Amino acid sequence: MLLLRFSVLVGLLFLICPGVLAQRVPATVVARPGDGAHALLRRYGLTSSQHFQQFLTLNKANLTAGNGLVAGRTYRLPTGAVTPARPAPPVSASALQAPVFGPSYARVIVRDRALRGAVYYLSAGHGGPDPGAIGKYGAYRLAEDEYAYDVTLRLARVLLEHGATVYMLVQDPNDGIRDASILPIDHDEVTYPHQRIPLSQLRRLQQRIAQANKLYARHKGAYQRLLALHVDSRSAGQNIDVFFYHHANSPAGLRLARNIHQVFTNRYRRAQPNRPYAGNVSERSGLYEVRTSHAPAVFMELGNIRNARDQQRFLRADNRQALANWIYEGLLADYTRK
Repeated sequence: MLLLRFSVLVGLLFLICPGVLAQRVPATVVARPGDGAHALLRRYGLTSSQHFQQFLTLNKANLTAGNGLVAGRTYRLPTGAVTPARPAPPVSASALQAPVFGPSYARVIVRDRALRGAVYYLSAGHGGPDPGAIGKYGAYRLAEDEYAYDVTLRLARVLLEHGATVYMLVQDPNDGIRDASILPIDHDEVTYPHQRIPLSQLRRLQQRIAQANKLYARHKGAYQRLLALHVDSRSAGQNIDVFFYHHANSPAGLRLARNIHQVFTNRYRRAQPNRPYAGNVSERSGLYEVRTSHAPAVFMELGNIRNARDQQRFLRADNRQALANWIYEGLLADYTRK
């Protein structure tokens, strides 16, 4: 198998393989803990959108909200007894295939190597049994983990476009980058490498940081940074800007936070010159991810999910992409000034 040296996605370490071995596809399978529809289908070589739609039709009565699977439950697979062996199409050195981003965004063009040598651990807040903060938008419920995850995916994709190595510490097997305003709530996210996310907040954080720290040791000597992306919950009347937290004893974390904050300050100054940007950088050493990560870490609060104005920062896909792009600009500034 061919590994892409400059880009490794969690759970997708082997992005390109020389072929698909012929295999017998069973009529039914039992879902494993952490399985999603896409992950289960890929296990049997059923990778097309047609296979996915057939699977949803066959198992409509057994799926949870958001087309999630239940561990231990039996599911029917699309018919087509044998997956034929065939060579993979040629892959350009400047293009990646990353199914975690979803069908519309899976193909990633590597535009340059500006971040070559940089390693990033991206931790989208909450996930699995814990949706995090909840906001209301008309009749809809907005979950922190869904919107934080979408921004995190978008950031991961931008980083790959510029040659970075990226590990997503939380992944959802069937929620790629989504351009809808309302992102349905599901609970099938997993922690790297394919671990079921526990309900306990402390165990959940221990689980993902333990993995990040193992990877940190593997990349010893490289420029490595961890970013935790969250959405806050405050009084519905409180409109807030993006805030950045770092550990008091981490000069590298402070510098990273300041570099990203500077980009946001400049961008707001251009886009909304009559509105001062109130987001700031401060020390929060008690935050678990900031305190225990071996890589210098920045914890970000992207806004108040209960505030009507802040909700527009999340509901519009263009705004979620802008958040990702601005964070990338800050990361690039930090990397080039290291």
